[in-house]
Amino acid sequence: MPNQQRYGAGIWHFATYVDRYATDGYGDPRSILDAIDLAGQVRDLSVVDLNYPFFGGEFSNEQVGEALERNGLSVIGITPEIYTRTFAKGSFTNPDAGVRRLAHELITEAAGVVRHFGADYVKLWPGQDGWDYPFQVDHHSLWKASLDGVAELASDNPDLKFVIEYKPREPRVHMSFDSVSRTLLGIERIGLPNVGILLDFGHSLFGGESPADAAQLAIDYGRLFGMDVNDNLRGWDDDLVAGTIHPIELFEFFYTLDKNDWHGVWQLDQFPFREDSVEAANTAIDFLKLIQRALGKLDVDGIREAQSNHDALTALKLAQKALFSSY
Repeated sequence: MPNQQRYGAGIWHFATYVDRYATDGYGDPRSILDAIDLAGQVRDLSVVDLNYPFFGGEFSNEQVGEALERNGLSVIGITPEIYTRTFAKGSFTNPDAGVRRLAHELITEAAGVVRHFGADYVKLWPGQDGWDYPFQVDHHSLWKASLDGVAELASDNPDLKFVIEYKPREPRVHMSFDSVSRTLLGIERIGLPNVGILLDFGHSLFGGESPADAAQLAIDYGRLFGMDVNDNLRGWDDDLVAGTIHPIELFEFFYTLDKNDWHGVWQLDQFPFREDSVEAANTAIDFLKLIQRALGKLDVDGIREAQSNHDALTALKLAQKALFSSY
């Protein structure tokens, strides 16, 4: 493990939220500048992923940069909002060519913001791309549109990385990029070196995957460009505080990253609807630090020997001993 692990968070972690019941929100609205100031209160947080366009008002890159500087934060990625009402029928897969072009233009603007802040990547979360009903779409055309949209952007911006964050569903009933395997198939078809995966631990759980297995698969294909963590009850993308529900699987996920020498930012993608956002981030980062200590205590040779025999109980005992003695 690196001596100084970097921790990050999506800036939306520090926004306020609405849902279809509390349509008046779970708190007063905040601008991106307010959210950055809150993020600056989190212990050991050093990077943030920013939505684009910036929410809560008209803000320039320079204004956002000043807020980042006063809070000691830098930018890891920019997430263009290609999932709003404008894109209700899709971004890359929208049947209207004009809306597809609008998505391309918005992401191209976001690419410029990535360059401005010296960030690592443009994050693509095409949450409205997909379908809801049988016979609604031609699946061949839909998949081709998904791949063509990403490929055009990656070709136009070879100096930048584009990461696809897959998810089984929501807001679309079935998202086009729904799993690690399907996303990797698409990326391999695109065939460009600057397209990869951002693996969301909770999306992997929600999709019935093993996040450790998903990470290994993405690493084996050289396509794991980023990751973020949270937790859920597997039935929905709850975006709960990391480590609160599936600590052993989260430990295995980071063990998989570590054994492959994957040392990127450990990033939070949490939605603390009813919790204090700063405390939710601190709680998660404290648990991630515990995992880092546990990785240093883990009997790796013992784990490997147990795995060579598919000895689940011995492997779990070793993992539990390292994790639960690291508090």
